[in-house]
Amino acid sequence: MSERIKIAVQKSGRLSENSLELLHRCGLQYARSESRLYCAGENMPVDILLVRDDDIPSMVRQGVCELGIVGENVLREQQCGEDDSAPVSELRGLDFGFCRLAIAAPRSITYAGSQSLQGKRIATSYPGILGRYLAERGIVAQVVRLAGAVEIAPSLGQADFICDLVSSGNTLQANDLRELEVVMESQAQLIATPRPLSAEKQAWVQRMQRRIDGVVRVKESKYIMLHAPRSAVAEISRLLPGSEMPTIVSLDGCDNKVAMHAVCRETVFWETLEALEDAGASAMLVLPVEKMLA
Repeated sequence: MSERIKIAVQKSGRLSENSLELLHRCGLQYARSESRLYCAGENMPVDILLVRDDDIPSMVRQGVCELGIVGENVLREQQCGEDDSAPVSELRGLDFGFCRLAIAAPRSITYAGSQSLQGKRIATSYPGILGRYLAERGIVAQVVRLAGAVEIAPSLGQADFICDLVSSGNTLQANDLRELEVVMESQAQLIATPRPLSAEKQAWVQRMQRRIDGVVRVKESKYIMLHAPRSAVAEISRLLPGSEMPTIVSLDGCDNKVAMHAVCRETVFWETLEALEDAGASAMLVLPVEKMLA
C-alpha cells in the first residue's frame, strides 16, 4: 500500500500507556523512532504520532492525522472556542482515562450550590467549559486561567474556587480542598478527521475502528460454558448477564442435559455463578475474551 494513515496519541500522561496498549491489542506492531515521537507501523500501513494532548483535536480536524485518541475534556475545551464548520467525528468512548472536571474549594468555604460561585474567582485550565457551565446557570464569576498547578491557587490567594480534573481525589485532599460539584465527566475518545479520504485510507480507518470496537467491547466480557438440565435452559438463559441467546449443544449419551455456551458482555460476579448453580447449572467455566467482531 502506498498510502498510510496516522493516529495521534498523547505522548505522555494518563492516556498514553492505555492508548498504545489498545493499538497493540488491535494487532499493530510498531517501532519507535529515535525521537520517540513517531512510531512506524511494521505490519500495517498505520503509523502513530506521539504529541501533546492539546494538539490532537486540531491535527485530526486538519487531516494531519486520520484518527486520534484524546480525552473528552480536551476535546470539549477546544470545541468551546471553535467556529469550524467541519468538527472532528467522534467515533466512540474507549472505556479508559475516566475522570471528571469538578468545582472544588478549601474546606473552610461554605458552599450552598452553584449560586455560591456568584462574583467569585475560579481558577481553571478549562476556561471554555467553565465559562459555558457558568453561563448556562446565569452565574457571573471571574475565571482565572492557569496552565497548571490549579490546585494551589486558593492557598496563594489567586482564587476562591478551582475547576480542575479529578480522578482519585488525592490531589484535592493533599491541598486541603473538597470536591463540590461535577462540571463534566470525561474518558478517552476515538476521533476521526472530517476531511475526505481516498478509498484506500478510508478502508484502513474503518478496519482500525472495527478492531478498536472489538477490543473495547470485550473488556468486561466473559465466555461461559456450563452444563444444564434441559428443563432449566430458559431460566439459566435469563440469568446470563448481558448475553445474546446462548449456544446449546446436546451432550452425548445424556438426553436430559445440554451444554450451554455464551458470551456475557457484563461482569460475571460470584453471585451470578451462585444463582446459575441454584437454577441447576453445573461444570461452569468462565474464560476471558480477547477479541470479538460483531
